[in-house]
Amino acid sequence: MIMGASPALEGQTVVLIGGTRGIGLATARLAGVEGARLIITARDAERLREVGSELGAATAAFDATDLERLGRFIDELPDVVDHVLITGPGPYYAPLADLDLIEARRDYEAHLLAPVQLARHAVGRLRPGGTLLFMSGTGGRRSSSGALLTAHTAAIPALVRNLALEVAPIRVNAIAAGFVDTPLSAALLGDQLDERREQLRRTLPIERVVTAEDVAALAIHLMVNTAITGATVDIDGGQQLLD
Repeated sequence: MIMGASPALEGQTVVLIGGTRGIGLATARLAGVEGARLIITARDAERLREVGSELGAATAAFDATDLERLGRFIDELPDVVDHVLITGPGPYYAPLADLDLIEARRDYEAHLLAPVQLARHAVGRLRPGGTLLFMSGTGGRRSSSGALLTAHTAAIPALVRNLALEVAPIRVNAIAAGFVDTPLSAALLGDQLDERREQLRRTLPIERVVTAEDVAALAIHLMVNTAITGATVDIDGGQQLLD
């Protein structure tokens, strides 16, 4: 927030689906600083209570990969809201020979059908000009990432462009992140995390690792800037310039 300026989200309501860790939590905190009323959801009810208490947020505990429950949550919001960010689970990495179809189906539902379900239920529950904001990634743009992840990564921008037309004047955008230093990255990399951080510090043009707070700042910008819709915006510290 610029010194002396009004908070950018003052009087607005922001819903964070998956808002207790990583990018979701960082966005919730920044939205609160910018004056937003917060509604946060997560599967872990205990963690959700802690974050809700910290941020003074309304909360709802459920699994967002349960698409029927997700739609019902949006339908049952007590008032019209302004912005919804859904972070979702991490990507499912698997080469074709090791692909588990059950896990693949869950991944498809979490990363493609969940945004569709949100958009279906958003009309009438989000104010005109408000934002649906989805998370994607840049790593799946490499063919070596595996067929499933590559297909999902390619599908998100097309999905966002079409949804932006179908639910207009609600705005629909996505953030495509490279490596972000979050608990999810730590879980995926394990004991290789520090090595990956150091490699990125040495090679990225920005000479540091992208943080959840960096992504949160972009998310708030996409909520505030009412001229942006149908866009997938990259944030990777210049990582793709080196590939």
